[in-house]
Amino acid sequence: MDLISIYIGQICDDDVSKTRLQEFPSMKLYPTIAEALTLGGSTLAVDGVLLIGEHGRYPRNEKGQTKYPRYEFFKEIVKIFETSGRSVPVFNDKHLSWNWEWAKEMYETARRMEFALMAGSSLPVTWRTPQVEMPLGSSIREAVCVCYGGVDSYDFHGLETLQCMVERRKGGETGVRWLQAYRGDAVWKAHQEGVWSRDLVEAALCRSHTLKPARPGFNHIFPAVDDMRSLVRDPVAYTYEHHDGLKCTMLLMAGLVEDFNFAARVDGQRAIFSTQMYLPMPPARTSLANFFSPLVNNVEQMFLTGRETYPPERTLLTTGLTAAGVESLFREQTRYDTPHLAIRYQPAKTSTFWKT
Repeated sequence: MDLISIYIGQICDDDVSKTRLQEFPSMKLYPTIAEALTLGGSTLAVDGVLLIGEHGRYPRNEKGQTKYPRYEFFKEIVKIFETSGRSVPVFNDKHLSWNWEWAKEMYETARRMEFALMAGSSLPVTWRTPQVEMPLGSSIREAVCVCYGGVDSYDFHGLETLQCMVERRKGGETGVRWLQAYRGDAVWKAHQEGVWSRDLVEAALCRSHTLKPARPGFNHIFPAVDDMRSLVRDPVAYTYEHHDGLKCTMLLMAGLVEDFNFAARVDGQRAIFSTQMYLPMPPARTSLANFFSPLVNNVEQMFLTGRETYPPERTLLTTGLTAAGVESLFREQTRYDTPHLAIRYQPAKTSTFWKT
C-alpha cells in the first residue's frame, strides 16, 4: 500500500512533510484536495482517503470548540466522488466534526453514496492491560472511564474508551437519552453524593500506570478524595444515560492520572470488570508513540477490503456526546436532553484491539 498524494492545509516552518516528501519521492504534494485525489487529473485516481483535520491553527467558538475543518475537507472529497461517478473508503481521524449537524451529514452521505467510512482515535484499538474484551451480550449496569486532558479534545478519547466496551452489551447500542456535565467543585460534590459509583472509579484508578500517590515518594499510598482534590485543578465529568438504562460517566482528572482506564459492573461477574487502554508512558508519548499503528492497521484493512472493521455509528455517537458535554458546560452544567443521539447499532463481533 502506497501513500501517493497529499494535500496539507497549513504548512509550518518545521513541518515533517518537507523531509517526508524528500524521503519518499513517489508521494507528491498537491495544492488542492481535488488535485490530490485526482493526481492532477480530472477523475478520482486513488483507492482510499485519509482525512486528518486537526494539526493547524483554527479558531474557537464561544463554547470553546475548535473549529477543525474536517467537514469542509469531507465536502471537497465527496465532490470528487460525485464528479467521478465512483467513491472509495474514507477514514476521518478523531471525531467527525465539532458541529453535530455536520457530523450527521457526513455519516448520512457515506451511507447514501455507499462508501465505507470509519473515524475515531487509537483508544478503542490500542493495547489493553489486561488484554480483555467485554463479553459480547453482557448485561452492564454502570461503567466509568477515568482519564485526563481537556474539554473538546481528550473528552472524546474518554468517551471512545467507554463506548467501545459498552456497545458490546446485550442488545447492542441503544443511544443516549441525556447528559449532564460537571466541572470544578461540582465534580467532587457529585462524587461524594454518589452520582456515579465510587468503587468503579477506584477500580479504574487501580488500572492506571500513572496514578499520583497521596504523598510524594510513596507510590503505594492510594489517594483519598481530599488528596485528589489537591492534585486535580480542573476536574470535569460527563454523566449520561443510555436508552436501555445503562449509566456511564467519563471523568477528566488531569493531575491525578495520565492514561485511560475503564471499569464496569457486569451482571454475573463478582469482581468489577476493568482494564486500561494502554498508550506509551509519558514522556515517551511525544517522541516514541506507536499507538497509531493499531489504528492504521484498521484503516488499511478497510482500504483493502472496502469494509469497515468497526461501526461508524460508534464515532457518530461519541462525536455527539462530546458536543453534548460541551453544551452542558456552556449551559452552566445543566442536564442536556439528547433525543438526536438515539443511535442504535450492533458492535463488531470480533475484537479489534491490538494484542501482543
